[in-house]
Amino acid sequence: TDEVGDIVKNGRRGSLTGDLIVKGIQGHVAYPHLARNPVHSAMAALDELAKSHWDNGNDFFPPTSFQISNIHAGTGAGNVIPGELHVCFNFRFSTEVTDQILIERVTAILDAHELEYEIKWTFNGQPFLTDTGALLEATQGAIEAVKGTPTVLSTAGGTSDGRFIAPTGAQVIELGPVNATIHKIDECVKMSDLEQLADMYFGILERLLAK
Repeated sequence: TDEVGDIVKNGRRGSLTGDLIVKGIQGHVAYPHLARNPVHSAMAALDELAKSHWDNGNDFFPPTSFQISNIHAGTGAGNVIPGELHVCFNFRFSTEVTDQILIERVTAILDAHELEYEIKWTFNGQPFLTDTGALLEATQGAIEAVKGTPTVLSTAGGTSDGRFIAPTGAQVIELGPVNATIHKIDECVKMSDLEQLADMYFGILERLLAK
């Protein structure tokens, strides 16, 4: 966001993390025939995962994305073939797929490359969406009353605590300060943003309670 109220989150993508260990056989780099390098073994599979098309997204969500966030192998020595390769990756997925579909597709790719591996899945939340409803209408009206301009609806970005509320059937809308410094050492917000937000929140309550 560039200024408070210019974007409202009316949904979030799902999140699924995989912790993959590809097994090899540790050995000396001068005797590769006595070892099995898991880095070499996994390269083609990881390349296929990175290049895979998971879905096309839809009117509310961008296409599902796959990103490797951490990768590590070896002892630190330059002459030792590692015995294991550790890879951590994450999906941010739309409502066009489910966590189970993604797990099945990843497993199929790993198996097709005949890897010896272990994988642990961490499910962080399903995608959710509030595309209509009284809360959304009240939020849009309150923002326009304070700013004089309409807001833009978005489902981009990371997960949020809304993923715990949405399964109850509640409408979930996220409106807060500008996140330009989110998770940075000097994370901060403008006092003027908080004042505008207070006016927006008051306007939302007025509209909801008047119904």
